[in-house]
Amino acid sequence: MNIRPSPIAGSWYPGQAASLTHDLDRYLSQTQIEPPDGKIWGVVVPHAGYRYSGPVAAYGFNCLHGLQPDLVVVISPLHSLHRASLLTTAHDAYETPLGLVPVAKTAVSQLNESLHKQIGTVLTPIAHDREHSLEIELPFLQHILGQFRLLPIMIRQQSKQIAKGLGLALADILRGHNALLVASSDLSHFYPQPQAKKLDNELLRRLAAFDPAGVMNAEDEGVGFACGRGAIAAVMWATRELGANRVSVLRHATSGNVTGDFSSVVGYGTAVIWQDIDKA
Repeated sequence: MNIRPSPIAGSWYPGQAASLTHDLDRYLSQTQIEPPDGKIWGVVVPHAGYRYSGPVAAYGFNCLHGLQPDLVVVISPLHSLHRASLLTTAHDAYETPLGLVPVAKTAVSQLNESLHKQIGTVLTPIAHDREHSLEIELPFLQHILGQFRLLPIMIRQQSKQIAKGLGLALADILRGHNALLVASSDLSHFYPQPQAKKLDNELLRRLAAFDPAGVMNAEDEGVGFACGRGAIAAVMWATRELGANRVSVLRHATSGNVTGDFSSVVGYGTAVIWQDIDKA
């Protein structure tokens, strides 16, 4: 099996299974959350090192207990340069200290077919990438879900056309599946705390309003920022097509809440996307 070894275990999160499990349990146990009373389709979670994002991400991941998805889609930005708009791993599995996460190669092929019909492009496979924002979500998912098959997607061109096309293509191939979608994104970067909270609140307001186009437009309008705005919007478009009709924002914090330095912070937010059957 062609395995992608972790380039961030031991730095972004603990590199040993015992210490990693201990940290995950600590974040999850410190989170008081009542999952929504409906079908959960997805979560939006941050992707900084666990010291910063773990306590916030735990709110979203704590809503996933008891789920048994047959496919988990994780969408993140690609922070490095690449000519392709959409990428996936060339490997057969991701490796973390908690074990291997197999890639759903059939789902990758099906998505490529649907993407080509939607927007005339496909996922470009890359090997030995160092992208942290996708991998950082895997230990939480392994700890809560156990074994699962992964459809990993990294977005380099975060345009509305790409995000919506990806969302609609995902909905096309996921109908009839018990799927879970995960959007990986941090919020505003390096603003003073009061300004960061204002920007983040507007982005989260658009998220709570289930407005993927509004999430994409926030940066262009200068009123809100998310480094994974394309990932968030794609998951929103996909889950809305699949039947989701509610987004509940669960938690917001900044790096200042960890470091005590509020002069220049990074924002973190988490939300759950779900289907309220009574309003369907």
